[in-house]
Amino acid sequence: MDARKMMLVTLMGGLLAAPLAAQKPDSTGPDRRPGIAVFRFTNGGSFGKDREDLAPLEVGIQQMLLTELAQNTALRVVDRSALNQILEEQNLATSGRVDAATAARVGKLVGARYAVTGVFIDLDNHFRLDGRVVDVETGEVLKTQEVDAKRDDLYSLLVQLASRITKGVNLPPLPVAVQKSRESRAIPAEAVTLYSRAQVYQDAGRTQQAIELYRMIAQKFPQMTEAQQALHQLSAN
Repeated sequence: MDARKMMLVTLMGGLLAAPLAAQKPDSTGPDRRPGIAVFRFTNGGSFGKDREDLAPLEVGIQQMLLTELAQNTALRVVDRSALNQILEEQNLATSGRVDAATAARVGKLVGARYAVTGVFIDLDNHFRLDGRVVDVETGEVLKTQEVDAKRDDLYSLLVQLASRITKGVNLPPLPVAVQKSRESRAIPAEAVTLYSRAQVYQDAGRTQQAIELYRMIAQKFPQMTEAQQALHQLSAN
């Protein structure tokens, strides 16, 4: 009789465990996280000293905003190269500012749920970032967000924009601890502008120039880990 009871308990335990096993997420399944694509931020007008050096920020701000959004592991960011490929196929790579309808159409093609477009303006070292979040399904602009400060605080502005842009649009927020860690990084504006130029070189296929610039940034600004990562990736390839 004891043996029968033991067998019954074992059988019931297996039946109870089966639904729990079925509920366990499949790590090899599709990525269900909301996808977000970031388009180039266009230069809305730059006036004053060094304004000619700000053109590469169109690419640099795009890439660095992607990097900041990627710190939120509850989001799936669309790789910039995938977005660029679709833009080229659609003959939109050099069309300038992307409107909400175009962002939605391209966003669907890269599997994004939301798209971010924006503009930057520099007025004698006073820098402003204007970002818009577009619902890819409807083409509706869900939110606009503006941040501004001295250009010296450019990296801090990027962190602020990445944090604020997900609020109020049904996107998971960046954990507070991670945000504070990003805010504590001392990244000067010079590092951001040089990194932006290196990104432009890389996009244009000027690989050696990109490598040399990434190497210089990594040596001069070791806290700029993005340059070190880009350098490692290019060197490996």
